[in-house]
Amino acid sequence: MRKIVFALFVAVFAASCGGSGSSTGESRKAEGGVYYGGVFRMNEVEDFSSLYPVSVNDATSHRIASQVYEGLVKLSQYDLSVMPSLAEKWERNPDATEWTFHLRKGVKFHDNDCFSGSKGREVTAQDVVYCFEKLCTSSTENQQFSNTFKDRVVGANEYFQSTVDNAPLAEGISGIKVLDENTVQIKLLYPFAGFLNILSMPGCWIFPKEAVEKYGAEMRVNCVGTGPYQVKTVKEGDAVVLERNSNYWDVDQYGNQLPYLDALKFTFVKEKKSELLEFKRGNLDMVFEIPVEMITDILGELDHAKEANAPFSLQVIPAMRIFYLSFQIQSDVFDKKDVRLAFNYAIDRDKIVTYTLQGEGVPGIYGIVPPSFKEYDVKKIKGYSFDPDKAKKHLADAGFPDGKGFPKLTLQINNAGNGRNIQIAEVIQRMLKENLNIDIEMNVLPLAEHIERFESGKALFWKTGWTADYPDPETFLTLLYSKHIPKNVTEKSYINASRYKSPVFDSLFSLAMKEVDPKKRMDLYLQADQVQINDAAIMPVFYEENYRLIQTYVKNFPANAMEYRDLGHVYFEPKTESEE
Repeated sequence: MRKIVFALFVAVFAASCGGSGSSTGESRKAEGGVYYGGVFRMNEVEDFSSLYPVSVNDATSHRIASQVYEGLVKLSQYDLSVMPSLAEKWERNPDATEWTFHLRKGVKFHDNDCFSGSKGREVTAQDVVYCFEKLCTSSTENQQFSNTFKDRVVGANEYFQSTVDNAPLAEGISGIKVLDENTVQIKLLYPFAGFLNILSMPGCWIFPKEAVEKYGAEMRVNCVGTGPYQVKTVKEGDAVVLERNSNYWDVDQYGNQLPYLDALKFTFVKEKKSELLEFKRGNLDMVFEIPVEMITDILGELDHAKEANAPFSLQVIPAMRIFYLSFQIQSDVFDKKDVRLAFNYAIDRDKIVTYTLQGEGVPGIYGIVPPSFKEYDVKKIKGYSFDPDKAKKHLADAGFPDGKGFPKLTLQINNAGNGRNIQIAEVIQRMLKENLNIDIEMNVLPLAEHIERFESGKALFWKTGWTADYPDPETFLTLLYSKHIPKNVTEKSYINASRYKSPVFDSLFSLAMKEVDPKKRMDLYLQADQVQINDAAIMPVFYEENYRLIQTYVKNFPANAMEYRDLGHVYFEPKTESEE
């Protein structure tokens, strides 16, 4: 199994299938051999939290909302490169501090009751500025400001503070200007070559003022965007259905209007095994993430079905995602570096990946950045190997020889992952007991409560993970940047929840963000990553891989390291008569 860790492959395996699948519905052939029609059905084991762009903070919400909303740019689902979206082109000055975006003409918001006559109007540069001001407005809903425009865009911090003071600046954000109805200019505080990646994030998606005025807080389910799909029904905990936007602006290389599919349907069955069974019955068109205990069986079926006309495909690719444990570093327990070092040396990451995960992952022996970036050489990072003697010594140096006097500690985890989180936590619990003589209790919580507790500093030791917001190491390293920590300890720390502070790390990270030369930038990120690992700021466990099953009739749906989905380009290939 380990042989496929760093390779993307598509293979097929045999399984029983009752039901003919979405692809057999009425379809229409278009230019270039593609087809219109069909409902793409997928399941999420976690409920979404909010579909309002500035509130999107979980994978489920992103996967749904990203089909409805668009920003100035988007990512390619083939190679994660930046592509034009609402902006058809742009320019930047030589030092990447001034960006000018030219909007497509004729792009319209979805038809919706928030507009006069329920007809969507054309998107203008004023809409972009309005949404960016919302992104820079203080509110309980806004969870995107810190990792987008904060400390980057001229005037963004000042505008945000003015909203904290309940006196929004009348002139708006000084660094964002409307040059004409279809042109927006954005000025940055420093050179930042990665700014286009930031603009692909949910906080930078565009929506109309009319929708905010009509729906207010209910924007979390009342979505009005410009994307290939628009909301038809939302039944929380049951299903979300998105229907084709017949007025969508984009076309394929043959001139066919996108999207090809009639609709998307998201269901929310919490049991992963049930989800897989529905897929085998032909009632789902894809499954993302396979239960660990089923990996070996599926790979066995793959080998068995090589010569058969099997109906399913498997895609595997290294993910831009890390599974790790966090410490509340400002607590009385984990403010001691020796304690954090002891914990890091006390767990056997190879054993966790090999036996608990059945080979589904890469041991977390480097830094916080996963080994899925070609330009980022993780092998230059010296992480933690399993060393019980070093673990015991560091714990003794912290004042707790053989665990004596160590305070009661709880490992907080969320109940997602189809039991995987609990399995891993139990193994780590045993390893800490065996190697440090420390008793760790477990507290299993629903995801929303889990996040609320560690963001507000109520948890001391917790399981967390991070999937790249955009394809750049910065999206991981920013989790440890001290400028994300609020001055008031009672406030939530959304990004740097561990509240790690290191002047050396901050200096290297800041230099990297301002460095335009790609190689120098990566070298600075590597140095910053090594600093935080030397400080034992986190406890990496493993780097994840994406496993995805799709029906063989699903086309134009490549896997990528971020599980970034652009379903506007997916179509179903009808089965031939011999396949019926």
